[in-house]
Amino acid sequence: MTKEIAWVLLATVSPISELRGGIPLGILKYELDPLFIFCIAVIANALIFFPVFFALRLFYDKFLYRIPLFDKYLDNLRRRGEPKIEKYGFWGLFLFVAIPLPITGAYTGTILAWLLGMDWRKAFPAVGLGVIVAGVVVLLITRLIELGILSVPWIFPSWLN
Repeated sequence: MTKEIAWVLLATVSPISELRGGIPLGILKYELDPLFIFCIAVIANALIFFPVFFALRLFYDKFLYRIPLFDKYLDNLRRRGEPKIEKYGFWGLFLFVAIPLPITGAYTGTILAWLLGMDWRKAFPAVGLGVIVAGVVVLLITRLIELGILSVPWIFPSWLN
């Protein structure tokens, strides 16, 4: 069971899948307790905020701005997210993270908060609450799939079958 939890945590802290991959992996593939998987996925995903936010603050001016692909990604993210965050502040960041779609998780929410100069004390609760809501949505969809009520095989990779 420890190995399975490690895989769930790895999927959850991965910038590509985040908890959108960790929760279904733990429940559908490894058949672990849904509430336990939800809790560890939400906690792990929310805690990503701190290393990402403070590493950006520490390293961007020294190294990261020199990477063209990273700089282009940041410009694109700023263009997309700035109007919502500027207009809605805390709630805009919360909604940005809460919608479990590609490129709208804890990583991008944290990067967006850093880009826009939000104080981490205001940004972390918004990202954390957004992660909780996204986790609930993913958990509900995963449980509906597990119970056979919902069938969406094109959303999940073949290893979940």
